[in-house]
Amino acid sequence: MKHRKTKEGGPSPNTETTEWQQAQGGCRQSLNQLMSKHDGLVHAVVRQQVLGDLPYERALHTGRTGLWRAIMGYDRQRGTAFSTYAWIAIMRAIWAAVKKYHQGEERLPLSETITDEQQEPDRRWERKVIQASTQVAVAALPVRLQQVVYFRYGWEGQKPVTFREIGEQMGITKQRAHQLHQEALMRLRQPALSYQLRSLLDKQSPADYQVVASETAVWLQRRGGRR
Repeated sequence: MKHRKTKEGGPSPNTETTEWQQAQGGCRQSLNQLMSKHDGLVHAVVRQQVLGDLPYERALHTGRTGLWRAIMGYDRQRGTAFSTYAWIAIMRAIWAAVKKYHQGEERLPLSETITDEQQEPDRRWERKVIQASTQVAVAALPVRLQQVVYFRYGWEGQKPVTFREIGEQMGITKQRAHQLHQEALMRLRQPALSYQLRSLLDKQSPADYQVVASETAVWLQRRGGRR
């Protein structure tokens, strides 16, 4: 049976929905088609993660497992873009694999005591992954805002500086430096930039996003509606 086409020549929404239903119902062909279609997402996530000693090919394999889980658990009716839903699933799968590979052993049974030494490597890896995710988010900001963040927080071992010093470095006033800093932080809180960090920190509830929406509304009001 031929697929019904949209005006642009692609499959109709009904065809796409059927493909998801078939894949989640056990159709291997539909599942393979979706896995192939979204494999580039796995590569994109892997390139942005701190892999440590985990081989790249193994990270890809683990990421594809996360993609498979995302496909099987995705609900199109909720309105969330699949890329957003899958990114988190892939990232979590890779992060777990990195931690396990770094420890050099399988996960401990729940009945076994986890030592302080085992907890410390986990904490170190968590900090590295969070730091890498933060760097990705900051890199998506306009260059001027990136500079303010780098100066203010002493990026890559540099000493943090005051807003007055930032102003001197960038040729702007102390007040303007402070305004740019506030703008950078507000932009970093938006879902488009923060979803990866929020997934790591478990800050993705509707209430968390409502707080962001309220803060953004106040910020825009102070700026006269200008983004």
